[in-house]
Amino acid sequence: MKNLSPKLYLEINNSNLIFFVIEDDYQNDFKISYKLTTPLIGLLDNRITDLEKIFNCVKENIYKIEKKVNFTFKELVLILENFNPTFINLTGYKKLNGSQVSKENVTYILNTLKSCIDEIEFKKTVVHIFNSKFFLDNKKIDNLPIGLFGDFYSHELSFILMNKNDYKNLKYVLDKCNFKIKKILIKSFIESAYLSNNNKNTETFFYIKIGDNNSKISFFENNSLKFEQAFSFGSEIIVNDITKITSLKKEDVKRILESVKLNQDIEENELLEKEYFKDGIYKKLKKKLIYEIIFARVKEISEIILFKNNNFSYYTKFAKTIFFELEGQCFKQSLKEIYKIAFANNDIFKLNLVDDLSDKNILDTANRLVHYGWKKEAIPITRIQKSLIARFFNAIFG
Repeated sequence: MKNLSPKLYLEINNSNLIFFVIEDDYQNDFKISYKLTTPLIGLLDNRITDLEKIFNCVKENIYKIEKKVNFTFKELVLILENFNPTFINLTGYKKLNGSQVSKENVTYILNTLKSCIDEIEFKKTVVHIFNSKFFLDNKKIDNLPIGLFGDFYSHELSFILMNKNDYKNLKYVLDKCNFKIKKILIKSFIESAYLSNNNKNTETFFYIKIGDNNSKISFFENNSLKFEQAFSFGSEIIVNDITKITSLKKEDVKRILESVKLNQDIEENELLEKEYFKDGIYKKLKKKLIYEIIFARVKEISEIILFKNNNFSYYTKFAKTIFFELEGQCFKQSLKEIYKIAFANNDIFKLNLVDDLSDKNILDTANRLVHYGWKKEAIPITRIQKSLIARFFNAIFG
């Protein structure tokens, strides 16, 4: 396999900086040749708080990587998970009066809406723009209707933005390390793109990820990331509930969740075995009680994240597919079925459990997005401002 130059990716998530070196070739054979994970330094509450600390951390780790792979990098791709992106959806319109939809019509709408965002959200930087919806004479069109005739065209764009100071701080750190930012990718966009690509004819869905101490929901519509929301709780809250109600130690609770099969078919009087109380006094506790504690909390989590969340109440009217990923603790297998029942919401929603979002799948998808783009991603056309003399001659000679 003849390799191209290795590429460097840096993921910044809720707890770590993760450096990846990837290699691929012209046949798209792909591998992660090196990975380095280091705790967050100089970041707090989704903000860079100490430029010098994060600079030293990035510089030292890149030096280690370059020495290890025997290659000097000049650019990298940033994957961001914890910088609180902003989501805005705007629609532009164009009267056609029976004429064709042209590229110029689309460009006009795109640039007009982008200018509107730049003016309103002047403290933020646009990271992604998606062509999310097209309507021609009030009829929804699947793709750009260039060449079709009509009277009225509307075009919805979905914008993802990040705080401009966050961007400047990241750029400052990497500039100081002599690095160029080749591309910034929001991680939930990469994950959603992967799910869409690997589940054909599924272009609109919710993606829910539950960790130990944090959770997130993203909404993907017509292959466009429209909105996401993060929460500062996860599966660890279930352990705390059981500990509080039963007075068991956390270690005992985790041991129970790792080993005991808990489901709605548990016998009413079935007790926990003595083997789960290694560090304390045996208590006669019903397995059914443990299940009910878990289900009550999981049901509440499902309502907070989606079913009673006003941010998603409109989307739940027409989106019925959920991709669900349970991260974190090794006892997640015992919780999956309970989460599945709660989020299926009496079989109204189709729930798909996700287990294959590995580093390789995420990085492979990110690499393709960088090189080939995304089918619904939009790129504004920069208009060159003509000088006064150029405009004068253009007016005379056309």
